[in-house]
Amino acid sequence: MDSDSIGDKGRGFKSGFVGIIGAPNVGKSTLLNAILGEKVAITTPKPQTTRTQIRGILTGENFQIVFVDTPGIHLPRKLLNKKLVETAEKAVEDVDVLLFLVDVTNRNKKEEFAIIELIKRLKKPVILVLNKIDKVAKENILPIIDEMSKMYPFEAVIPISAKYVDGIDRLIEEILKLLPEGPQYYDAKTITDQSKETLIEEIIREKIFLLAQQEIPYSTAVKVEEIEEDDNMIRIRAVIYVERPSQKGIIIGKGGKFIKKVGTYARLDLEHLWGKKVFIDLWVKVLKDWSKDEKQLRRLGLST
Repeated sequence: MDSDSIGDKGRGFKSGFVGIIGAPNVGKSTLLNAILGEKVAITTPKPQTTRTQIRGILTGENFQIVFVDTPGIHLPRKLLNKKLVETAEKAVEDVDVLLFLVDVTNRNKKEEFAIIELIKRLKKPVILVLNKIDKVAKENILPIIDEMSKMYPFEAVIPISAKYVDGIDRLIEEILKLLPEGPQYYDAKTITDQSKETLIEEIIREKIFLLAQQEIPYSTAVKVEEIEEDDNMIRIRAVIYVERPSQKGIIIGKGGKFIKKVGTYARLDLEHLWGKKVFIDLWVKVLKDWSKDEKQLRRLGLST
């Protein structure tokens, strides 16, 4: 973060950090994108898409909210999944406010209980956010509010539809009630502190999640090796890592069709984001059982 972007806005300016937590696939990344009005976090119908801590920044006339999107909190079995849960818990240790996001159409009571226990340990103000209300009848939401309010004294309960940006304004109002007066941490035009490399890696991985079947996406990791940029174009060289040779064949596809499709979809997103031409050179390499190897997880930026 550039020190020039930090400013003391004086009395009345509110700022702070807000952690978004929840079980896998409840819509955390969709919510973050809906709040910002831009795509800064990848979204897919598959659970455990987010693997890293992603920050999105919303700046208004008299406030700045730094949102921290996290991997889904669940009961992990694999080493990679354990690391994702550790990342999520570490990411929200120092936030000012927590948003506990629940998918009202697909609840997992065990995961909700685990998150409630985490919330109790963190001792932060918490807003319960009930997502996907567009998919259920209103009379079915009240029992959920009643049940969950008995589990924890939430500061507020806000029903929303992240997909249709419904209820977002009210959510922002409730967050601002809980934030302290403070400085402006980022320049007003900044909407994420993700590096170009991270954003590219995440968008390429999103396309694999959307296009590949079954377990293949969970066995892939993406690493940007080179970025060259001039006034007209950004040239990117990136490697997709898989765990087994058979997966390499699937990611490349017959006649290179699958990897070409991944590159095309990622390029279109990045061109929309940056407003200039993008060229992506994608390679696929086997990194045997990387998701079970602490050293390889660190190399790929998925463990500290």
